[in-house]
Amino acid sequence: MRRGLVHVLAWLLATGAAVTLSWWGVHTVMAGTAYDPPRALPIKAADAATREPKALATPEPERTPPPKRRQPSTPPASASGKPAPSPTPSTSSPGTAPAASGRVRSYDTDGGRAVFDLGRTSASLVSATPGAGWSMQVWKTESWIRVEFSSGADRVSVFCTWHDGPPRVEIGTY
Repeated sequence: MRRGLVHVLAWLLATGAAVTLSWWGVHTVMAGTAYDPPRALPIKAADAATREPKALATPEPERTPPPKRRQPSTPPASASGKPAPSPTPSTSSPGTAPAASGRVRSYDTDGGRAVFDLGRTSASLVSATPGAGWSMQVWKTESWIRVEFSSGADRVSVFCTWHDGPPRVEIGTY
């Protein structure tokens, strides 16, 4: 009986050591991989990151702020009949405008946030961040960009087009 107990104890120690070593190895390899949730860079942090190298070089000349833009009086309606959220302008400071020299606009939806740089004849996607529990897909062509947030059967689409005029953004829920 004593011999059987020694064998069981040896087996338990060997199994415990093997499981611990395996867990440690897998944990070390998996740490910091694609399984961590993606993090979007806030616009303020992006502005600070682009501003720091300039501050070390030479100071920029003082610029006057752009004139205030008129917001449309009626918000566009989504496919579900609910009014779509109105865009919120970014809080970038003068001198940190994107290279396209357009206007950066943020569109908050139930599914997440899409930020576009709207130029005179084209647009570019600055960032897209899904909300908690939502996933995201992006499609781009020469004349439009579509960001779709999805959660189960719910879909929210932010669609920016400029093929027949200046860029415009439509938000639809389906």
